[in-house]
Amino acid sequence: MAETFAFSPETLIKAYSLGVFPMADSADSAEIKFYDPDFRALIPLAFREGRRHEFHIPRRLIRTVRQRPFQVTINQDFPRVITECAAPIRGRDDTWINDDIRRLYIALHRLGFAHSIEVWQDDRLVGGLYGVALRAAFFGESMFSRTSDASKIALVHLVARLRSGGFRLLDAQFTNDHLKQFGIHEISRDQFQAKLASALSEHGDMGLEEDSEQLVALLLNSDDDAAD
Repeated sequence: MAETFAFSPETLIKAYSLGVFPMADSADSAEIKFYDPDFRALIPLAFREGRRHEFHIPRRLIRTVRQRPFQVTINQDFPRVITECAAPIRGRDDTWINDDIRRLYIALHRLGFAHSIEVWQDDRLVGGLYGVALRAAFFGESMFSRTSDASKIALVHLVARLRSGGFRLLDAQFTNDHLKQFGIHEISRDQFQAKLASALSEHGDMGLEEDSEQLVALLLNSDDDAAD
């Protein structure tokens, strides 16, 4: 039997192209709302010391990334990643990911628009993130971590992949303390719309056949002094 949704996956694609994104009030909510905030948080894709709003990786994390404590994959278990992102954690009992949102994004994944980064330790999924790719724009939705640095490493691998694939925009929607260390910054709605229009006019390639570790090595070697 065909699945039914509060909205169609195509509706979400159109929403992202207009600069709005969906959220539920809680995991139990039956309603999905669309948001267009006054200010939008972006994670920069530029990675060079001294440039304003560059992607910043702390030295300790660079050392950890280079030690390769985890195996990192792309699109190996999207349903499980979004389920883990929705799971309650210490300090957060609820989530904006309800059942309809979970099903919609799994449908977007099957259509080739939604992607997940998975972080594994001894065949155990310990971290990851997911989001939506549309032309040269990537809309980060959520991340999770079950061990130290897992979600941070997932983000480094995502940025390396987006840079390599010619992406121009990484939207994080809102600022949080976890992302401040990476150079996240806010811009106005009008500025975001201009950047979005530019990104949608270009082509981005997720490089699904590319080796994740090689892409990260290229990122880190692009500027070995790009951390404090």
